[in-house]
Amino acid sequence: MSKVEKALLVGAYISGKGKKSEAEESLAELAELARTAGAAVVESFIQKIASPNPSYFIGKGKAEEVKAEVEKEGIDLVIFDESLTPGQEKNLEELLETKIIDRTGLILDIFAQRARTKEGKLQVELAQLNYLLPRLVGKGAALSRLGGGIGTRGPGESKLESDRRRVRERIGRIKHDLEKVKNTRELHRLSRKSVPFPVIAIIGYTNAGKSTLFNRLSKAPEGQGVLVEDKLFATLDPTTRKIHLPGGQAALISDTVGFIKKLPHQLIEAFKATLEEVREADLLLHVIDCSHSNAGLQIESVKKVLEEIGAGDKPVINVFNKTDRLEGGMVPPHLKLIEDDAIALSALTGAGIDDLIAAIGREVR
Repeated sequence: MSKVEKALLVGAYISGKGKKSEAEESLAELAELARTAGAAVVESFIQKIASPNPSYFIGKGKAEEVKAEVEKEGIDLVIFDESLTPGQEKNLEELLETKIIDRTGLILDIFAQRARTKEGKLQVELAQLNYLLPRLVGKGAALSRLGGGIGTRGPGESKLESDRRRVRERIGRIKHDLEKVKNTRELHRLSRKSVPFPVIAIIGYTNAGKSTLFNRLSKAPEGQGVLVEDKLFATLDPTTRKIHLPGGQAALISDTVGFIKKLPHQLIEAFKATLEEVREADLLLHVIDCSHSNAGLQIESVKKVLEEIGAGDKPVINVFNKTDRLEGGMVPPHLKLIEDDAIALSALTGAGIDDLIAAIGREVR
């Protein structure tokens, strides 16, 4: 059994721009990401900064505090909630004498663990190689640790110890393979369009309950549905099934990868083929965990990603999920103000599902 890595989290907010409460909420999500990756979070630090320190992102004094905690607790891994430059990462590794990754590296690691299909694995590898390429310079011996622990899964030691030219060649080959996947998907889409079934994509923040809703709508038999797990990014590879709507109409429904705040640019680029499923859909079901304390911010994050991938103008049915977790099943008033037309339901118990199915039928008629 592999050792559970002890992690320390570091967040920061810029004076006059950010709020401490927002930094704390983001750090809480980072802790959940770390848990999903398999780490045990031991401690966390937040610092108010005038601007990011070019050398350490945080101030040198705070970095020394982190170093003392690393030594005291035997920390294996320090995770920063913001993106670090290759130079900052290198300086921090030298100062703290432990492994350093940022939020992007952590999310990429989770994706590397969870990719199951050949396409998913290629997409993750492409994102990781593009992320690691600028970090190859000056890494030297540090690369020898790749292949073990959080932030080191995916491409692996043999590919990353090669020179930059060979890494670029590998990136080129992956892009070529993914282009074939894109063409195959396009053929599948064209064949689907020849049979006039509307296509519905389930979208939402990670862990909002998309897979539970997908299984409920597609009436997947026990053990044959998509993975449902109380972890971030439980679904990575999309699944499409046929469903029947009121009046006998059929539709195709797809479960998609969850969105997240500060979604790494490398992932949006690498997952374009998958995200095209969202862009090409006739209707989006935006699943919102209405029991989450940061549901409003999650709604904004999803809308931002939709804009980034060119799907901001798609017809959307907003779904307030997990009402079974709310007292009396009542959606908080502040969320109703954000999405006053949303359908409230529990994908887990099935309460409110008929209202959603009726709304889908009206929308795609």
